[in-house]
Amino acid sequence: MHFNLPTYLTLLRIVLIPVLTVAFYLPWSGAHVVSGVIFAIAAITDWLDGYLARRMGLATRFGAFLDPVADKLMVAVALVLIVQAEPRPLIALASAIIIGREITIASLREWMAEIGQRKRVEVSALGKWKTTFQMLAITLLLLGLDIPHGGVKTTGELLLVVSATLTLWSMIVYLQAAMPVFKAGAEAE
Repeated sequence: MHFNLPTYLTLLRIVLIPVLTVAFYLPWSGAHVVSGVIFAIAAITDWLDGYLARRMGLATRFGAFLDPVADKLMVAVALVLIVQAEPRPLIALASAIIIGREITIASLREWMAEIGQRKRVEVSALGKWKTTFQMLAITLLLLGLDIPHGGVKTTGELLLVVSATLTLWSMIVYLQAAMPVFKAGAEAE
C-alpha cells in the first residue's frame, strides 16, 4: 500500500468524521457553524485529492478505493446529523434518497467490477455534479442550523432537493448502463 499526498488528504476526510460529529454536539452556540466549516474542509479535500492524483500522476488503487468510501461516510454521517437536528420530512426524504443511492451504486460498482464490467458504471460528469451539489447543500444546512437568517438554510434545503434529484437521475443512468449485463445474466440462467 503506497501513501502519498492525495491518499493522506482522503485519510484526513475520514479522520474529520468523528471531529465533525463531536463539534456538532458541542454545547455552545456556533457548534454547527464549526461543523459546517469542518465539512467544507472535507469537501475541499475531496476535490483536491482527485485533482492532485490526476495532475501529479499519483493515482493508486488504494486511493481509488478509499476516496469514494471517505466521501460516502462523510456525507452519510453529516446527513444523519442534519436529520437528527431538523427532523422534517423533506430533509429526511432527500437524505434517505442520497444515502440509499450511495449504497446501491457502491454495491453495483463492486458487482460490476467482480464480473469485469466496471467501466460501464464509472463516475460520470453527472455524478460529479451530484457530488458538488451535495457538498454545497450539506455545508449550508450545517451552517444554517446556527444562522437562521440570510437564506443560508433555505438555500441549503433547495440545494439538497436538487442534489437528491441529481442523485436519482445519476442512479438511473448507472442502472441503465448496467442493464445489458443484467439482461445477459438473466438470459444465461
